[in-house]
Amino acid sequence: MSAKIEERVEEIVHGLLESTPALELVDVEYVRERDYYLRVYIDKEGGIDIDDCQALSERLEEILDREDFIPDAYILEVSSPGLDRVLRKKRDFEREHGKQVDVTLYAPLDGKKQWTGALTGCDGETLTLDDSIRIPMEQVSQIRLHIDF
Repeated sequence: MSAKIEERVEEIVHGLLESTPALELVDVEYVRERDYYLRVYIDKEGGIDIDDCQALSERLEEILDREDFIPDAYILEVSSPGLDRVLRKKRDFEREHGKQVDVTLYAPLDGKKQWTGALTGCDGETLTLDDSIRIPMEQVSQIRLHIDF
């Protein structure tokens, strides 16, 4: 159910962003924590600001209210994915190609559950770091952009 909601919201947001080509949809998630949250993550070159989030939120809320396809009460959040964004989709890997990432595995590979390296490939089945480290995607728990402090 949540996947269908996320897909429909992605379609709506893509339509809304056609008139704002500088903005990019990064991800949509519909999750239950204490309450249900519909989170829409957007970005643009140089970063987004509160006005970008507010403008999209108002336009999206109007359509969501009209279409009324989400059965539960939820909180809508439109924001930046943050500096340490999680990479999930093919376009995430394409956009962040060459950047440093932190990879967490379900179980150790060569004695390590945490890997950091330059993202040099992802074909859906294998993640490649630094052109030489190959990690089966089925072993990957999470991939985030690496932040140097």
